[in-house]
Amino acid sequence: MATDSSRRLAAEALGTTMLVAAVVGSGIMADRLTDDVALSLLGNTIPTGAILVVLITILGPISGAHFNPAVTLVFALRREIEARTGLAYAVAQILGGIAGTFLAHAMFELPILQVSETVRTGSGQWIAELVAAFGLVFTILAGLRFRSDAIPWLVGLYITAAYWFTASTSFANPAVAIARAFSNTFAGVRPLDVPAFIVAELLGALLAVALAGWLLSEPKPESQMKAAQ
Repeated sequence: MATDSSRRLAAEALGTTMLVAAVVGSGIMADRLTDDVALSLLGNTIPTGAILVVLITILGPISGAHFNPAVTLVFALRREIEARTGLAYAVAQILGGIAGTFLAHAMFELPILQVSETVRTGSGQWIAELVAAFGLVFTILAGLRFRSDAIPWLVGLYITAAYWFTASTSFANPAVAIARAFSNTFAGVRPLDVPAFIVAELLGALLAVALAGWLLSEPKPESQMKAAQ
């Protein structure tokens, strides 16, 4: 059991490391290649969606491929993961995310330790993060209900879309928000703004759980419905 637990935590840390390295690294690359902000965002979007498909496919069988404390919280509330294990997951995800930021900096020969100066605050940003996290969690729960085999693609495509329809460019992940505070690059977010992002993301996740519990519930057999009447 101890070995299995260590493998699961390693998968969560590795997955979040690679996810954040893709987010931050593609942002740096895009920013270097063009001065067009829209094109830079597109260059940041596609690798993020693509790496999610890959990581969830290959690491999902090991740990469930959460890579996100908000997702882990949801599964803990659904009692599909123990609270203690969930906390360990969150720690692994946060540390993995920060490592991913440092890795991206190293690959592009930038100072490893940075602090972002990019301001991302205001009601629009917070609502966007609530929507982003709500949509992500609901996508996962609906995928588990109807098409569990398609979850890697569902999540990758959702995040790809949410990059463009949310004002915040869809962090939707407390570990990613924390990690991006350590990068003063295209993908960065000022540390002062991170707590509000996390609150909005967790609230969005909780709202998704509440709605999914009703909307995605198994329909009662007709005989039970008649008996209830």
